[in-house]
Parts: sequence; structure tokens; C-alpha cells
Amino acid sequence: ILSTKYTINTYIIEEKQFQWSQLNEYINFIITGVTVLVVAVPEGLPLAVTLSLAYSVKKMMKDNNLVRHLDACETMGNATAICSDKTGTLTTNRMTVVQAYVCNKLATTCADFAHIPPEVEEKLIKSIAINSAYTS
Repeated sequence: ILSTKYTINTYIIEEKQFQWSQLNEYINFIITGVTVLVVAVPEGLPLAVTLSLAYSVKKMMKDNNLVRHLDACETMGNATAICSDKTGTLTTNRMTVVQAYVCNKLATTCADFAHIPPEVEEKLIKSIAINSAYTS
């Protein structure tokens, strides 16, 4: 912009001829442009990152996913399953069965299927196969 303004004022409005000594003005304009670029980019980068993180937090709030810290939405945005206990503490995305209540019997260990009817056994095996992830 500075070089365009200088060119129009000097060569069109004032009708001066080009001289090699005026090349110093164009070099100063380039130096000024680079200085503005070097100063402006680092100042605007944190603002751009904060705006994008705030936008991500807003999108996650629509999914009923509360994010207290802006930088957490980078991690939580890639999660497919979020595991938490009753206090809201996040776990490592690996849930294991500790106890099961099947057919009016409490099982705390991995026992055989002797007391379970065959149709319940089949549904239980299919449900475990379907709901197991590759990480479990």
C-alpha cells in the first residue's frame, strides 16, 4: 500500500521522473511490511487459537459434554467413549465388569454358564461381542 501510494503521488500526481535514489524509498516500504508481518502474526496467533477452542467448546456443549478448560476440547474432541464415575472423574476409556446380576444371581467371578438358561447365555455372549471394543 505504501509503495502504491508513493508511486501514484510521485509519478502521476507530481509527474516526476524515476531516479535510482528513489529506490531507497521502496526498500524502506518492504522493510516496514516485513516488520508489521513479524509483529502482527505472533500477536494474532493466540487469539486465533483461543477463538477456535471456544468454538469447539460451544459445539461440545451442544452434545452435553462439559469442558472446563479450553485446551481439554482438543483431547475430548477425539474421544469416542467417555467413562466417568458418579463424581465425574474421567477414566482411561477402559471399562471392565466387576460384578454382574444375571437371572437373579449375583456373579462376582467369571463362572460357568450352568445356572443360566441357554437363550440368556446366547444373548449375553452376543451382547458382550457386540459391545466390546478393540481396546478391551
